[in-house]
Amino acid sequence: MPTRRPLRRPPAAGSLIAVALAAGLLAAPQSASATDAGDTAIRIHDIQGTTRVSPLAGRQVTDVPGVVTAVRTFGSARGFWFQDTCPDRSPATSEGIFVFTGSTTPAVAVGDDVLVSATVGEYYPGGETAGLQSVTQLTKASWTVRSSGNALPAAFRLRASSLPDRYAPDAHGGSIEQLPLRPDSYALDRYESLEGMRVSVEDAPVVGATSSHKDLWVTADPRHNRTERGGALYGSYRDPNGGRVKVTSLIPFAQRPFPVANVGDALTGTTAGPLDYDNFGGYTLQATELGTLADRGLKRETTRKQKDGELAVATYNVENLSPKTPQAKFDRLAAALVTNLASPDVVALEEVQDDNGTTDDGVVEAGQTLRKLTDAIKAAGGPAYEWRQISPVNDQDGGQPGGNIRTAFLFNPARVSFVDTPGGDSGTAVKAVREGDQAALSASPGRIEPADAAWTNSRKPLAGQFSFRGERVFVVANHFNSKGGDQGLDSRFQAPARTSEVQRTQQAKLVNTFVKQLLATDKHANVIVAGDLNDYQFSPALTTLTADGVLTDLVDRLPRKERYGYVFQGNSQVLDHMLTSRHVRSVDYDIVHINAEFADQASDHDPQVLRWKP
Repeated sequence: MPTRRPLRRPPAAGSLIAVALAAGLLAAPQSASATDAGDTAIRIHDIQGTTRVSPLAGRQVTDVPGVVTAVRTFGSARGFWFQDTCPDRSPATSEGIFVFTGSTTPAVAVGDDVLVSATVGEYYPGGETAGLQSVTQLTKASWTVRSSGNALPAAFRLRASSLPDRYAPDAHGGSIEQLPLRPDSYALDRYESLEGMRVSVEDAPVVGATSSHKDLWVTADPRHNRTERGGALYGSYRDPNGGRVKVTSLIPFAQRPFPVANVGDALTGTTAGPLDYDNFGGYTLQATELGTLADRGLKRETTRKQKDGELAVATYNVENLSPKTPQAKFDRLAAALVTNLASPDVVALEEVQDDNGTTDDGVVEAGQTLRKLTDAIKAAGGPAYEWRQISPVNDQDGGQPGGNIRTAFLFNPARVSFVDTPGGDSGTAVKAVREGDQAALSASPGRIEPADAAWTNSRKPLAGQFSFRGERVFVVANHFNSKGGDQGLDSRFQAPARTSEVQRTQQAKLVNTFVKQLLATDKHANVIVAGDLNDYQFSPALTTLTADGVLTDLVDRLPRKERYGYVFQGNSQVLDHMLTSRHVRSVDYDIVHINAEFADQASDHDPQVLRWKP
């Protein structure tokens, strides 16, 4: 965790600090009298102010009163929160603040009445250029304990009635730091107005499963945008579900193990603690009191088996799979493909790494990775899958350094044939060609425009030609570039910039053009585009991919509450897609929920499958 450092800023014009300076109540930091003066006029709400950054940032304050509400005794960001028991009347000013002591455990206890002298600072998780909100804090602190065992201020209850429907003010992409907080108008402003204060949630539904970092996400607005299985559905840029809040624990795990929760579970009773904002983004309830986990019994789904005359095609992001991956993960992926996905005829895989994983030594082949997976599938009672893939140029396709992730096809030769056409390699672009009155691929497998700048540091789509009961079927496996570098939903820049979206839109245009070429060759061509497109069904990338009606995004045909297969920061959302050309009609499509909603995952993505009878 980065060291918290104060950011010096001049006081805002007309602020309380200007008044305090004029009255001689607060000295400039270079004055030795700042400590000697015993400045008791400055309180926590004066430090926090009515905007996101303190009007006193960079200045010294003396004998700020409050009661210790929580202590963090681990890691390199130790310290304590304290809160004023005599709040002002402004809903915009927080009454709590964090005192940062670095790697030193502070000698205070919850309930201590303290006077704190320190420097006011702003800490930006990940650095100021990361775009996240800042945390107003006190550093280089000293304090006096006046009494112990005092009652704590009542926690502010987060609930639907206290969280506005609108998420954040719109600064047209600019910073909202200097805008006056309007906690009755915007959810982000509400959270910021409570920064450092004790807050609580009651009987809170879990909308993001427990992670390896020992955190989970709940919603304080239980009726808003809920999925069929208990999550919070992210269905538009306009509504990021402002009731979501992350929960971590300040209680030692030896004393109270952190709950292992799935989406749809609940923390019953009261969960309470100071409201923080952490390095991974998101307002976080640092729990000193944890509710009781209520297990709602979420089950992993199993799709139906395809009928004899149906072709089943699936997509599955297997999350950085290599021979170095523990065998247990191979076994779980195999069991899911055989049982939960009912052994699809064709599987488009994403994130298949090379044969030595992240060792960056020029190895690009993935035969060992795919052999280990297909062996596990066979051991699980599945078919003897074969595979096709094209190895990338070393270190050119993004992902974990040295991993050389790529897309690949598995197929069951007992039910479907792969049409092998030589000529496909890492640098040759596959083309649509005519064979008689039908479309074909110039190379199968082949990569779509691999030299185009749209695929810089990103996976190139893999096109394959299959034959099923005499029907030609073209499948394109995709893994578009990630969202890395985008500003978060809770960024201090609103609306947040989605810079990675530009490249995905360019990639979508190339795939759309390739499908048009196939259809221009044969308007009845059966085309299935599948994979991890790293974007939402309402995004510009998907609008571009489906342009001119050449492809239909099947997720749009599901009931709204079922449109998700990935969970991020408590939002159930769509990143993986299956799309079909016009001639692929009457498709039975299923997102099979086996990973994203669970604390115990084989991958962070849910697989998808379609069944189609030619």
